[in-house]
Amino acid sequence: MPLIPPSGDVRDWTALTAEPLPAEALTRWATTPACGAVVSFLGVVRDHAEGRRGVRSMSYEAYEEEAQRTLGEVVAEARRRWPDIERAALVHRIGDMVLSEASVVVVVSSPHRVTAFEAARFCIDTLKEAVPIWKREHWEDGSGWAVDDHPIRRVTSTEA
Repeated sequence: MPLIPPSGDVRDWTALTAEPLPAEALTRWATTPACGAVVSFLGVVRDHAEGRRGVRSMSYEAYEEEAQRTLGEVVAEARRRWPDIERAALVHRIGDMVLSEASVVVVVSSPHRVTAFEAARFCIDTLKEAVPIWKREHWEDGSGWAVDDHPIRRVTSTEA
């Protein structure tokens, strides 16, 4: 089932989906008359990983209920740090993906570019560190969980 943008005055769009990611729809949704900046980030499947060449595809798994809750926390923390964010979208794909396919999309809009860039970077960095989503890399003669794994941390911290 394709993702449908939130309607009305909804300012946040977070989701996990097994469907291809609608990057253009996310960007259109985040673009409003109040915005002077819309920053989009796509994370895509690449042919190598830390210490590994010849990656052919990836599979993503998530603790879905917790991941969805934590995506919301990431956006809430971004809004706390940058109150003038107009709209924010964090959408991550789960399941199997081939090379060059988008696995995550982050879009942040705001009146000014500095806020949009900083908030988007915070969102992707925090998503990767705090949301319980794991990737398995597949190569010609095997597969394995990503070697750059790390403990999951809380979204909020004492850093501002």
